Amino acid sequence: MKILIAGLLSLSVVGGSAQIRPIKIGEINSYSSMPQFTTPYRQGWQLAVEEINDAGGLLGRRVEVIARDDAGKPEEALRHAVELTSSEKVDVLAGGFLSNVGLALADHAAKNKRLFIASEPLTDALVWEKGNRYTFRLRPSTYMQAAMLVEEAVKLPAKRWATIAPNYEYGQSAVASFKELLKAKRPDVEFVAEQWPALGKLDAGTTLQAIMQARPDAIFNVTFGADLAKLVREGNQRNVFPKMPVVSMLSGEPEYLDMLKDETPMLTAGGGWIVTGYPWDQIDTREHASFASNYYKKFNEHPKVGSVVGYATMQAIFAAIKKAKSTDNEKLVIAMRGLKFSTPFGPAEFRAIDHQSTMGAFVGKLDQRAGKGTMVQWRYADGKAYMPHDDYVMARRSPAAMR
Repeated sequence: MKILIAGLLSLSVVGGSAQIRPIKIGEINSYSSMPQFTTPYRQGWQLAVEEINDAGGLLGRRVEVIARDDAGKPEEALRHAVELTSSEKVDVLAGGFLSNVGLALADHAAKNKRLFIASEPLTDALVWEKGNRYTFRLRPSTYMQAAMLVEEAVKLPAKRWATIAPNYEYGQSAVASFKELLKAKRPDVEFVAEQWPALGKLDAGTTLQAIMQARPDAIFNVTFGADLAKLVREGNQRNVFPKMPVVSMLSGEPEYLDMLKDETPMLTAGGGWIVTGYPWDQIDTREHASFASNYYKKFNEHPKVGSVVGYATMQAIFAAIKKAKSTDNEKLVIAMRGLKFSTPFGPAEFRAIDHQSTMGAFVGKLDQRAGKGTMVQWRYADGKAYMPHDDYVMARRSPAAMR
């Protein structure tokens, strides 16, 4: 009798027929405030969910994603996280775009012992100073992307550097990592100017005027979205770009190149932009070709970085559930440590010491083709090669997060 009752309790009645409860993933992201990234991101995870359900689901159950819009506000993200965990009773939380939102969700995950896969937030604090047992990050961090870019920056003759970055967690983290890593390789460099515009409120003219007064040899840029478009337009008008060498995080991503169009800084012998990004139309690996083809068939458009991140986020969650053979959060955490999973960029894994994924990024230069921005002279930088040593991580990650 007890076995029968337990079996009945595991079923829910929908439309008069008994169905096994689906595996629920709560997804929180900045859908209304950052649509250029989060719309492709949503399409990426939708493709992954459709594929897994068509293949029979997980543990004999269908996968259901319940998505919520945080509007780029940490307090909204927390409100949704509480509702998803308490009312919807999701098995896993995922998402986050802005770093401050990601940190708020990570804190919620730790307090509520709920696995959280941070898809996009890039701040180093997410897996180090403010890391915890229940939070894992997919995309290469600010430290990792800074390390990728520094490899190219040290080749420039530039000694005097200026920085432009949004004044919140992501921008601060990116600049700190770039400074640390560049100075380690080139002790002769100095940083002569910093500009910290509020996110979404860049005054490009004032910013560039202040930067150029310091007479830098090169600029490290961390702006993105509409701020990046303003900066590039103003720099072009002032004849700063592409003459002034710029090392720029994320600027080679299609989400932003589509905004720049024919204003994309062009490659020159003495200047140009060195960037991390995604040359989707030039990658010929089998994993990427399959993903890009399936994505185009479903959405009638080519993938963007958001598409890859959304798809890979779900692949990581699916792999963890398969490995744990359970949706129990403690078992999932154990499964996530050292978890190997597939992405459109190739295989990746979450290292146990800090819960950071080894998924990499593409590094190259900006140019134009047929009046559109593109990446040239690019290479894939495997994230595993740009992670700090264990002792560096242990000095920054809290002891409680190591458990």
